[in-house]
Amino acid sequence: MTWHTYDTWIVIIGALAAAACALPGCFLVLRRMSLMGDAIAHAVLPGIAIAFVLTQSRSSLPMFLGAVAVGILTAVLTQWIQKTGRVESQAALGIVFTSLFALGLIFMEQFAHAVHLDVDCVLYGAIEYAPLDTVSLAGTVALPRAAVVNGSMLLVNVAFLVLFYKELKISSFDPQLATTVGINANVMHYLLMGLVAATVVAAFESVGSILVIAMLIVPGAAAYLLTDRLGVMLLLAGLIAVASAVFGHAGAIMLPPLVGFPDTLTSGMMAVAAGTIFLVAMLAGPRHGVVVRMATQLGLGVRVAQQDLLALLYRIEETQAAKRQAGGAVVAPGLSAAEARALLALDPLRRVLTLTGLGRRGAVTRERARYSLTDAGRAEARDLVRSHRLWETYLDRFAAVRPDHLHLSAERLEHATDAAMQRELAQRTGSPEQDPQGRHIPD
Repeated sequence: MTWHTYDTWIVIIGALAAAACALPGCFLVLRRMSLMGDAIAHAVLPGIAIAFVLTQSRSSLPMFLGAVAVGILTAVLTQWIQKTGRVESQAALGIVFTSLFALGLIFMEQFAHAVHLDVDCVLYGAIEYAPLDTVSLAGTVALPRAAVVNGSMLLVNVAFLVLFYKELKISSFDPQLATTVGINANVMHYLLMGLVAATVVAAFESVGSILVIAMLIVPGAAAYLLTDRLGVMLLLAGLIAVASAVFGHAGAIMLPPLVGFPDTLTSGMMAVAAGTIFLVAMLAGPRHGVVVRMATQLGLGVRVAQQDLLALLYRIEETQAAKRQAGGAVVAPGLSAAEARALLALDPLRRVLTLTGLGRRGAVTRERARYSLTDAGRAEARDLVRSHRLWETYLDRFAAVRPDHLHLSAERLEHATDAAMQRELAQRTGSPEQDPQGRHIPD
């Protein structure tokens, strides 16, 4: 086996293990049971050790079955302690998995001389050596055993999700609805836990019991931030898992010489790569990313501030027109720049965006250091004031809101009122000409 081929098999094994973990991991994320993956990954250790004690064999099947049994036992004990002990679910989970993990370490230390299991290998994996252990298929093709095991586990997981996609989807989002339509949510829960346990055991040799946690949770969590559709989430989680293996191994090869570090483990760099991808998704996700949320909040705050300023300028014009009709002295129209800055009470960025945005779209004009409405801005402001005063009328008549609370309540609602809702308000209130304070409601 050449070095190029050897290197390729490491990536393939890592990608298969990561993808196999990512698929059931998506449902752990959706069910808010991420710690359960952590618990099972640690708790299967006594299953492996006990299987060896009982069979005196290092055969994969007994250890696999023992680990899966203990993984399911972890889920059962957690629910039993939660119900009978009346403790919080995460506390029950912590009690179970720490106890089982400690028991597994004790068994491994006691029987390590016979079972030839290295604790560090189980915890951190040995993916760099996995291509050396090969098995023959059909008597001719020799493939790394880890690739066969993890590839088979990936196929099992895909088949399970295809067969029980509807049941997993309904029971994950609404267990009560699942029970109503005849789906046993508890059975699906334990089947999923068994699948997670089997996947963890299959990935032991590749990424170890600790780093398998990252593959169970991080790809699904990153995909969760990128989409709201379950099918797309599963696909993205698989792609992120594969990308983590590729970039992780590349980082393990190229990063140490660049920064002067000693050689590092591929499995560890896979977890780092997965965490980096999650960080990018968290910051730059198209819907739930931090940057998008900040931009959305900033845009919403600016839009509300612009509408408030337009409504304020309209009310100032109303006051000035009333004074003019009464023969009183009329001050200069609009607001001065200093008054606008003081009334907006925003941070400098939002204040600048508010004023420049209104000017850019022609809603206000600035003359002699004073802001006043244009015709387009006046039409928009009139619509806002109409919504505000219709809401005051509606809340006064039908919601029994106190008179001194009408303005604040209507001010919150006016920003979310579209044309159809405004027509409905006018119809419900009988298209009044004045609001409860006697102010004219614009047409």
